Amino acid sequence: MQQTLPAFRALSSGFRDPAFSRNRERPIHRWVPWVAGFSAQFVDDCLTRYLPERRLTRTPCVLDPFAGVGTTLVQGTVRGLDVAGFEINPYAALATRAKLDAVFVGVSEFDRCIAAFERFMARRSRAFTDPRTPPPVGFSGRTQLFSAKVERKVLFALDFIGALEDEEMRNLFRLALGSVMVSFSNYSYEPSLTRRVAVGKPEIDDAEVGEVVTTKLRLMLDDVLWLKSQVKRWNKALTSKVYNDSVFSANDYLRSRSVDLVITSPPYLNNYHYPRNTRPQLHWLGLASGRGYDGAREAESFGKFWQTVRDLPATNLSFEMRELKAVVDAIRGLNANKGAYGGSGWANYVATYFNDAHRFCRVLAKVMRPGAVAVIVLGNSIIQGVEVQTDQYFGRIAELSGLHFADTLLLREKRTGSSIIRSSVRADRATHRTVLYESAIVLRSGAA
Repeated sequence: MQQTLPAFRALSSGFRDPAFSRNRERPIHRWVPWVAGFSAQFVDDCLTRYLPERRLTRTPCVLDPFAGVGTTLVQGTVRGLDVAGFEINPYAALATRAKLDAVFVGVSEFDRCIAAFERFMARRSRAFTDPRTPPPVGFSGRTQLFSAKVERKVLFALDFIGALEDEEMRNLFRLALGSVMVSFSNYSYEPSLTRRVAVGKPEIDDAEVGEVVTTKLRLMLDDVLWLKSQVKRWNKALTSKVYNDSVFSANDYLRSRSVDLVITSPPYLNNYHYPRNTRPQLHWLGLASGRGYDGAREAESFGKFWQTVRDLPATNLSFEMRELKAVVDAIRGLNANKGAYGGSGWANYVATYFNDAHRFCRVLAKVMRPGAVAVIVLGNSIIQGVEVQTDQYFGRIAELSGLHFADTLLLREKRTGSSIIRSSVRADRATHRTVLYESAIVLRSGAA
């Protein structure tokens, strides 16, 4: 399907590579591996371009409505700014909150607790007693998450963590365990959560859980010292708020016209299932219970998931946009013989996604100050073989909500792929090749 949409600027947009993989060696950001999100250097470029240093009677506020594991909020804090973020996934929200609260953690106490944990785990590895913490109820898969030997050690680690009285300290330990637990499980990230045997890797019979977690904790201790040194430069109290809630509730938490800059990346239109891929952490850290993903509030996620909307009656756009309606209708007419697994189910998914985009843009229009900027990183998608230029439609939807669609910047051409329902996005299996790109759209609120 041919679409007439605005052209990109060239790749030389002045922004550095936005890929989250760039964070792997950076203090604080390296605590949690994350398949999505963007790099700290990209956030720095946005802060420099759209929030230049100037004398103000107040501290500017930076918002990330899809905070993930906190890249935007950490970089805003390092730059001496007030920050606020929304993150509906409890594990990602835990990660972000632990990173920001690290400023207040006592270094000596953290060091003492790490040493105590190391001794505790060493003693328990030789003990014949059973852990007090029971395995969580509700985690299920084709393969047991941990072997019996590893599970026993993980439960001992949870015994220690549960006994910590200080919440900030307890969250650091929970995050340390959550960030490494898949490494000694019978699953791996490929990048989605997958059984090791399914990708030719042997299952893990035993592992030094205590040593792996302790190593992570000591790295985190070094980073806490670094973060404190960075924040100390500003010689002022900074405000950081992390809301484990949907961005659609932002108007309940934030004052109208209070945000100076938004830097964010909503879920892409690719059906990547964040609750599913964080389910080991959600269940084993006590953030969700029962079968499925109710604890992660799956049904409230931005854009929902194909699995949750495919069987609904035909979903229509909640706003008028002729070009986008034509795309939804084209998808709905494909593979009718497959029912909800064909075009009808995927059309519901696409329509729901853009309806949520419309709701989101209306929230932004209320919380952004006059003259404020929003930088939103998005990627195009291919649904049932139809390319959807998500970024361009997103920008047009923003204009319907009272914002100005100021620019589109091509950040990178990521990969070549085919329809996410027909086959893999990997080029070697594709039958219809389309470049999958990543771009940033720039929105501005009303005149200052």
